[in-house]
Amino acid sequence: MSYLVTALCVVVVIWVLKKFWPDLRHRYFASFMNYFTQHSHAKVEEMKKDVFSKLSTVVSHDPELRKHNAIKILEIGVGTGTNFAYYPEGARLVVVDPNPHFKAYYDNNRKKFPNIRSEEIIVSTAENMDMVADNSIDVVVSTLVLCSVENIKKVIQQILRVLAPGGKYYFYEHIKEFDTERHSTRQKIQVFLSSTGIWPFIFDGCYLTRDMLEAIQQAGFSKVQALRFHSPIDNFVFQMVKPSLKGVAEK
Repeated sequence: MSYLVTALCVVVVIWVLKKFWPDLRHRYFASFMNYFTQHSHAKVEEMKKDVFSKLSTVVSHDPELRKHNAIKILEIGVGTGTNFAYYPEGARLVVVDPNPHFKAYYDNNRKKFPNIRSEEIIVSTAENMDMVADNSIDVVVSTLVLCSVENIKKVIQQILRVLAPGGKYYFYEHIKEFDTERHSTRQKIQVFLSSTGIWPFIFDGCYLTRDMLEAIQQAGFSKVQALRFHSPIDNFVFQMVKPSLKGVAEK
């Protein structure tokens, strides 16, 4: 009888975890990212300013927006809205994120930037953002997002679809360690944490072993400028995400 009760308890626990864990993980991750992004990381902020430094030179495909010297930006995986500070005055911002629990943090942050006309979060994965019209976006932005999507190639094809001709895709992503001569240990740890599922379990589906440069280069952009580098991250816990990729791809 005791074996039957134990087995029943195990089944109940597994059922509860399967039913409620995805939502709990989304809630935890949104809260964690809100806490983490509230702390200043001066070196990282300077690096991101450099990544987005040319945004102010982009000219919109939309005649009405050009009258106001404004552009339309789509940010994939907007999270808490940490990139508001890097967007040019008067930008129109469309945002997509699959995690609905970022909404409250995003709404609080957008209030600090009344100069940016930001829309409500579209709760969707980047692979399925069909509600964003073809050729309607001047700039697409993703920062630390492609590590956790299900299908990188499909996401990039969606980015190409929504970009207007001549539109640009700005990206900053963490990647698998590329300097194996100096940092082979880090790469081995990345592989271990990802293959065992430990890192994706803790960080809401994030994988440390991806490098999306080839997928971006082969997607069909007319021009791709990209650089692999090590982000200036001092936090010990996040040494695994120092290897990074930044760049701009033009449709």
